[in-house]
Amino acid sequence: MKITEKLEQHRQTSGKPTYSFEYFVPKTTQGVQNLYDRMDRMYEASLPQFIDITWNAGGGRLSHLSTDLVATAQSVLGLETCMHLTCTNMPVSMIDEALENAYHSGCQNILALRGDPPRDAENWTPVEGGFQYAKDLIKYIKSKYGDHFAIGVAGYPECHPELPTKDVKLDLEYLKQKIDAGGDFIITQMFYDVDNFINWCSQVRAAGMDVPIIPGIMPITTYAAFLRRAQWGQISIPQQFLSQLDPIKDDDELVRDIGTNLIVQMCQKLLNSGYISHLHIYTMNLEKAPLMILERLNILPTESEFNAHPLAVLPWRKSLNPKRKNEEVRPIFWKRRPYSYVARTSQWAVDEFPNGRFGDSSSPAFGDLDLCGSDLIRQSANKCLELWSTPTSINDIAFLVINYLNGNLKCLPWSDIPINDEINAIKTHLIELNKHSIITINSQPQVNGIRSNDKIHGWGPKDGYVYQKQYLEFMLPKTKLPKLIDTLKNNEFLTYFAIDSQGDLLSNHPDNSKSNAVTWGIFPGREILQPTIVEKISFLAWKEEFYHILNEWKLNMNKYDKPHSAHFIQSLIDDYCLVNIVDNDYISPDDQIHSILLSL
Repeated sequence: MKITEKLEQHRQTSGKPTYSFEYFVPKTTQGVQNLYDRMDRMYEASLPQFIDITWNAGGGRLSHLSTDLVATAQSVLGLETCMHLTCTNMPVSMIDEALENAYHSGCQNILALRGDPPRDAENWTPVEGGFQYAKDLIKYIKSKYGDHFAIGVAGYPECHPELPTKDVKLDLEYLKQKIDAGGDFIITQMFYDVDNFINWCSQVRAAGMDVPIIPGIMPITTYAAFLRRAQWGQISIPQQFLSQLDPIKDDDELVRDIGTNLIVQMCQKLLNSGYISHLHIYTMNLEKAPLMILERLNILPTESEFNAHPLAVLPWRKSLNPKRKNEEVRPIFWKRRPYSYVARTSQWAVDEFPNGRFGDSSSPAFGDLDLCGSDLIRQSANKCLELWSTPTSINDIAFLVINYLNGNLKCLPWSDIPINDEINAIKTHLIELNKHSIITINSQPQVNGIRSNDKIHGWGPKDGYVYQKQYLEFMLPKTKLPKLIDTLKNNEFLTYFAIDSQGDLLSNHPDNSKSNAVTWGIFPGREILQPTIVEKISFLAWKEEFYHILNEWKLNMNKYDKPHSAHFIQSLIDDYCLVNIVDNDYISPDDQIHSILLSL
């Protein structure tokens, strides 16, 4: 959705100020994964109207990371995203590629910038086959995509740094040229002089520019960073800021606290001015400082606003990729690996959603593992060691899983996202199973008709009821599998799939090519939704991914010369099978799965 439309829609329905966050592209793969997690947490904590992603104009990997971040934010995290696009080092062919990627990811917002000079250049000059000014880039976007994108432009309340005379009138003329070329909203450079900014807003309006003005807000985290950023942007610092911060400049915690109060006072004055209803916060990829500002402004969502927000239309975050707009079903196996699931289904045709290729044994259910990127484990090799050490026994693995279940570990090789309160109902049973060398991978408890607005299990419209069958996926020693199969042979409620790394599949599903819904919701005046399933084709794809994850983990151990750990992980691949069990009796309070597994 366009930023301009979102802001207008909110203006008509609520008088409450809105806000957005800016993130820059990290330089390392690990940094990218950390940023995804942070973006997700900040969204769930604050529900921003949108985020934006800066553009790396150096070419090569970092430029592609910008479009990757936009695509992932839109498709996996469901975040309305604005992509920066600059003229620096950007021939038309690269601009076309970036715009095409943004278009196909569902992004409808571009911040069109001339850009700073390359780091190795003293002055800005256009690249061969590129554009001289932001207005030229805007015209080009309009000529190629019409009104598909809302286009933002940069505003400079204290004039562009390259204007030697600080000619405000001339700077406003340049700004109006960008608006006349097709700019739909203005995002400004950071500033601290709020009175000057308000005066600038009045001049913008007097010059005939009636588009939203969005102030760029830079949090104050340390005194050195505060001075450095102001100097870099050539912006003035009011004496009030200096007099309060300079005496405490060596106390970072106090600087952040006092600095946040100064920014809050500045933002409140902006909102009171009548020119501003939206704040754009430059996060510098940090989490705490931006949320502190919003909390002290008292504009974070209330509990009722969280409940009314369509954050959980389905048990997963709804994708904003237009190709996936009708997606209503996912296999439960990727419940804690949304990144790889979306990557591996990214090449499905539009008409393959909401049901995808589940049960269609004549075609591959999922794309190649290569679609997930270079690695299936989202952590770097060094981070793997830091998080999961060097396991050499099944007890070591059990210890890691128990730490994860208790919230002390945020991820595991096969689980990208933190555990949530949903498993509290069965957590003691899961811990007990792990202590008995049955390594739990994924699970959900039984739910029999809980209101859809329940804080833990709820999803979808708030006026319905949700249901779940108990589900457990785990690693089991192959030596125990025959006894498990024999025990389940005559059980009328428990169905299973079991497979080893060689692909030997066993199951008691009556027709193992059909889907078994394990989550569903019933809503007045709407169809019954069955968003989570277990079925054969997707389980085979998940098995392939799971054992590849273990193999990558083993290779990480070899890389750091940890042969005992590598040998042990190989034994997991060779000697353990992957099993899932569904308890189709969602009414009985008995945990049959737990009892049977403990008896093996």
